[in-house]
Amino acid sequence: MPEFVTLETSDAHPGVGTILLNRPPMNALNRQVQTELEAAAREATDRSDIKAVVVYGGPKVLAAGADIKEMTDMTFAEMSKVAGRLQRALGSISEIPKPTVAAITGYALGGGLEVALGADRRIAGDNAKLGVPEALLGVIPGGGGTQRLARLVGPAKAKDMIFTGRFVGAEEALAIGLVDEVVAPDEVYNAALAWAGQFRNAATVALAAAKKSVDQGLGVDLATGLKIEEQQFAALFATEDRKIGMDSFIANGPGKAQFTGK
Repeated sequence: MPEFVTLETSDAHPGVGTILLNRPPMNALNRQVQTELEAAAREATDRSDIKAVVVYGGPKVLAAGADIKEMTDMTFAEMSKVAGRLQRALGSISEIPKPTVAAITGYALGGGLEVALGADRRIAGDNAKLGVPEALLGVIPGGGGTQRLARLVGPAKAKDMIFTGRFVGAEEALAIGLVDEVVAPDEVYNAALAWAGQFRNAATVALAAAKKSVDQGLGVDLATGLKIEEQQFAALFATEDRKIGMDSFIANGPGKAQFTGK
């Protein structure tokens, strides 16, 4: 059984799974947490009852970064063997082929922000502090931060955050596109559940195709991206949901289809 990272569901929010980080006091992302996070992301991917995922660290903090005590005595040779695993684990939320949202209260720093960057959407409390302070330790973000942050907010703003290591408050994070919504801290989790809950009856294969098209398309030129979209679009005509959705639209108008996820 996992000790620090669990995947939870509730009857009150059908179709929504919550990946909960719970390693007090600051949810430091040690190797065990990284392993359990990756396992939770795989489980969320595999479970057909889960249509969307919330990533949450509790009411006080999402995560305040990696466990530096584990790294302080590591050599180059030792880190070379595990750096890829670290990057995959902290980026594992991005591999879930379903809508994902990070619910951020308090601090999301270093690896904690990198986990949130893997989500499709970020909702923050107005008390949130976000940052990538690794340069202050003599290193750089190693869990995807240099790449996902630059793609999200642009290279100049990403470099400013990475070079200085400064903490960004919720309002600035909203202004630069680092987060998508700011609410009162007590409402962060509920807002994330509400956003994720929109997709409990969605055409999950179509959403996965849309997510793949956007994410893969961002890494290639326009012509290649359009080819990815073309292939994903055509492939959906092999699904039951495509037939259900189109038949329902003709008979009843939009938004009334009862999808099966197949």
